[in-house]
Amino acid sequence: MPDRKEIIEVAGRAVTVSNPDKVYFPRTGHTKMDLVRYYLSVADGALTGVRGRPMVLKRFVHGADQEAFFQKRAPASRPGWLETTVLSFPSGRTAEELVVNDPAGLAWVANLGCIDLNPHPIRAADLDHPDELRVDLDPVPGIEWPQIVRVALVARAVLADFGLTGWPKTSGSRGIHIYSRIEPRWTFTEVRLAAVALAREIERRAPEDATSRWWKEERHGVFVDYNQNAKDRTVASAYSVRPTPDARVSAPLDWAEVPGCDPAAFTIDTMPARYARLGDLGAGIDDSAGSLQGLLELAAADEAAGLPDAPWPPHFEKQAGEQPRVQPSKRRAPAGPARAAAGAPLPAAPGKASGPSGRRRTSAPLIEIARAASKDEALAGLERWKARHPEAAALLEPADILVDAMRGRSSTWTRIRLNLRHVPEAQRPAQEALEVDYDPWPGFGG
Repeated sequence: MPDRKEIIEVAGRAVTVSNPDKVYFPRTGHTKMDLVRYYLSVADGALTGVRGRPMVLKRFVHGADQEAFFQKRAPASRPGWLETTVLSFPSGRTAEELVVNDPAGLAWVANLGCIDLNPHPIRAADLDHPDELRVDLDPVPGIEWPQIVRVALVARAVLADFGLTGWPKTSGSRGIHIYSRIEPRWTFTEVRLAAVALAREIERRAPEDATSRWWKEERHGVFVDYNQNAKDRTVASAYSVRPTPDARVSAPLDWAEVPGCDPAAFTIDTMPARYARLGDLGAGIDDSAGSLQGLLELAAADEAAGLPDAPWPPHFEKQAGEQPRVQPSKRRAPAGPARAAAGAPLPAAPGKASGPSGRRRTSAPLIEIARAASKDEALAGLERWKARHPEAAALLEPADILVDAMRGRSSTWTRIRLNLRHVPEAQRPAQEALEVDYDPWPGFGG
């Protein structure tokens, strides 16, 4: 028996919703049709964040509790009224990406399983010059909401000091996003450089709360993720539903709300009423475009003071002036007595030719636990490790558990490592065979 389909009329267009009763959020029971209806209830606000922008399709075809896959290319079988534009990427490849401009487009991508919306910070009319600076405040594990708020308020002040207006929203997960419209006069490289300068200035003003350090093992507090401004990076836009068990929403906020708000209060159920009451709190963002000149001057001053460019994401080519793109714990140890003082490197995991990272052996107390196709599998492996090593596990702090979402060919996979810095050296478990040993690249390049 074929799956049931339902045709709805949106803005004068017919949109087919296939399998509308499919449950997307098992805990809450929300279905695909619930997701479609949600986006239509906040359509004008959602379109403020995505209208005219190319969009990566992050598709949760089996629901929010299963892994997504990324689709850059617009499906060939799409309605003729949907717009597209051709993007080029750092790899040299191109893709014809979807551009959503109306409520019918929102309903159509929701039908594909796009729980959240992931637009680029550019408009289809000018693909080379972003019009949005994105400040992504990403707390390390164990950081509580008040500390995130403190960093957000510092970020607002720094933006204002450099002539920019910050528009806050909850990330829909644990953090806060602050967007600032900018004049589309600068390249991606320049916008990212301004974001690096911004992140470093936030860290200077709030050194106990914020960090601009790229490597997880060096972070503390709230990481200001400047690399979200690199080309080909996307962030869930305002009013996006997030793939969380409670169907949480990335909610635009008034700055007066930020200190006292509860991110868990904004869900697929509560947001429509809030939107009907308050309207789109981000409605004025397009009228607030500012200049990056001040931040670029700060970046130049940092460089003159000896600060090199911060590390880029791993799939980018090495950039001129960039710091070594190697985790500090994996940098080659000094020779001679200094090397001996640093301690012998941990051995490679059994069956691996290199150290826990899959690259070089590490001289830091890092061990790898799992490489898994899903986060749940990786976390289950971590629990098995903890059960075997309860004494060491009890000494780990939240920030010592490094859970990385790694990008594969078309989907993410999960790596878990442990930093044993808080475990006395004599009690540190050795690197063992991985609890889960998933290969995200089978047959690739062979």
